[in-house]
Amino acid sequence: MIAEVQEKTVSSSPSLITEAEALEILEGKAPLLSVVARASEERNRYYTNRVRIHILDNIKNGYCPEDCGYCAQRKGGDSGIQEYSLKSPEEIWEDAKRAKDNGAYRFCMVTSGRGPTDNAVDRLAETISKINGELGMKVCLSAGILDAKKARTLKDAGLDRYNHNLNTSESKYNEICSTHTFKDRLTTLEAAREADIGLCSGIIVGMGEELKDLVQVAFELKRLGVISIPVNFFIPIKGHAIQKSSLTPEFCIRVLSMFRLVNPDSEIRIGAGREGHLGSLQSMALFVANSLFAEGYLNVKGSEMAQTMNLIRDCSMVPEFTEGVPEGWDEYESQFLYDEKNFPELYKHKK
Repeated sequence: MIAEVQEKTVSSSPSLITEAEALEILEGKAPLLSVVARASEERNRYYTNRVRIHILDNIKNGYCPEDCGYCAQRKGGDSGIQEYSLKSPEEIWEDAKRAKDNGAYRFCMVTSGRGPTDNAVDRLAETISKINGELGMKVCLSAGILDAKKARTLKDAGLDRYNHNLNTSESKYNEICSTHTFKDRLTTLEAAREADIGLCSGIIVGMGEELKDLVQVAFELKRLGVISIPVNFFIPIKGHAIQKSSLTPEFCIRVLSMFRLVNPDSEIRIGAGREGHLGSLQSMALFVANSLFAEGYLNVKGSEMAQTMNLIRDCSMVPEFTEGVPEGWDEYESQFLYDEKNFPELYKHKK
């Protein structure tokens, strides 16, 4: 396992393909295995065989005034999700400790709402400082729109990364949200970057966008120097208010490969929807992406940690821990179907 890795905060390596070439990949004009091989070479160049596991903690759920069409927490969504206010510092601390014990590389705190108040920022800063100081764990925060002052407060507390996804292209944005703009999102990312916080920003694929929209986002993230890019695949659950696209496992692999080749040194994360949209090609996706989520997403369940660990092992890769090997790692043993103890149950025809 890899311990105490020194991370870059800004993506600096140039794109390896043009916008036209990126579009050809998504259109299926380039053979899939050739695309994956090229993307995999870049993944290995920067991240070898390591995989970063992120665990999300939804520290405030619902009560959101925004109308983002892709979100179950949106205003008037009537999704049936549980609503709760900001968790106490003690609750968040316990969640972070549990995440570290379970093998998470980074603890990702997410709040609903347009953006944090000054009081909320102060509370979050205190919690981030404690997690850094006492757990030695990297922290990412997603809390909506920020200004320069709030970004600086969070940086001083030790915030590692700030997440604020672009989600789709600028030309498409007003179709998925009316309560804030694409420019608002750019301004937040720029404020975090000015505070020297590593940027985490990505996309949601499958919201009725055109292929060119995906390409535009990939190159916009390159322009911003985003070092961590979650590629989410839209999960159509109750409460959403947008048109969905039909996604195939092959297309999802092409999207991940395109993002890798546009942003070769960025952490490319398989985000929400991998279990349903990638299906049996999840293993192939790990040869392009070097990061994923375990234990589910904001309001949707996902693979359990044991399943995620076994997926990583099946690819002859290793999880990358913040430090050392967490207690209980040996519990994640691969379940081999053809163990002798299983033989009696494998026969189709018994006497």
